[in-house]
Amino acid sequence: MSGHHDHNHAHGANKKVLLISFLIITSYMFVEAVGGYVTNSLALLSDAGHMLSDAVSLGIALVAFTFGEKAANYSKTYGYKRFEVLAAIFNGVTLILIALFIFFEAIERFANPPEVATTGMLVISSIGLAVNILVAWIMMRGGDTEENLNMRGAYLHVISDMLGSVGAILAALLIMFFGWGWTDPLASVIVAVLVLRSGYYVTKASLHVLMEGTPQNVNVDNVVKTIEQTKEIKGLHDLHIWSITSGLNALSCHLVVDDQMTIAESEKLLRTIEHDLQHQNIQHVTIQLETEAHQHDNSILCTAKADEPNAHAHHHH
Repeated sequence: MSGHHDHNHAHGANKKVLLISFLIITSYMFVEAVGGYVTNSLALLSDAGHMLSDAVSLGIALVAFTFGEKAANYSKTYGYKRFEVLAAIFNGVTLILIALFIFFEAIERFANPPEVATTGMLVISSIGLAVNILVAWIMMRGGDTEENLNMRGAYLHVISDMLGSVGAILAALLIMFFGWGWTDPLASVIVAVLVLRSGYYVTKASLHVLMEGTPQNVNVDNVVKTIEQTKEIKGLHDLHIWSITSGLNALSCHLVVDDQMTIAESEKLLRTIEHDLQHQNIQHVTIQLETEAHQHDNSILCTAKADEPNAHAHHHH
């Protein structure tokens, strides 16, 4: 199955990219934190805080990928693939908390801007910008920043970090030339807004996966059309589409077929459907075939209620 192979290949590439990015960012984060402390710049400190969240998020993403590779077992039949999604949620929430902390610090600094050693601030933020550009380039080139939530979360961190460094550079220049002390906390607030935004989006997307929401890259109408266009199929119900983890979407449904159909014919039909659904971004398909005699419910989505223990058992045929 080529889909699975691609998934694993992308996985390996993602891990390598994350490891390199993690090492670069962690080492520079210490430089920026010390620099922020020495030069007394909140913009640098907030950028370092952001880099810390980057490093943490990259670290978690790495652990998540490693965990996600653990084989499925009887207690976790999907393996540990969901760990990635949990990591992404943790990531999003920490981002939101860091942002709130920066806002809090900045309010105080607007009231009485402290002295900032601008030359040091300028040098450190410029190197920071270069480091972020390098990491973003590595990620874009080697990793899957489009589809994979985990990689995407890490990549968004780095991009907003880049803007943070730009903010710190501008603040340093403005303090140098105009003595505007307030630009330092202002730059840190702008960073905080970016951090808050990416935190919100990563958390929202991850919660959607945990809630078994329909994946963003799957169009339900198209999936239904794809399945129903096969002439042997007379009906479709109990349809579920969800993500196990980023880049691994699953579908299950019941299909009504002619009661004269042989097992060999039905297998051929299922292969065709599976193949067609690959093009609709669905990698894992489970289909139950039924004859018209079993027809119990025409709605496409499942109508079984959780409070009826035998919801599917007492249908009247």
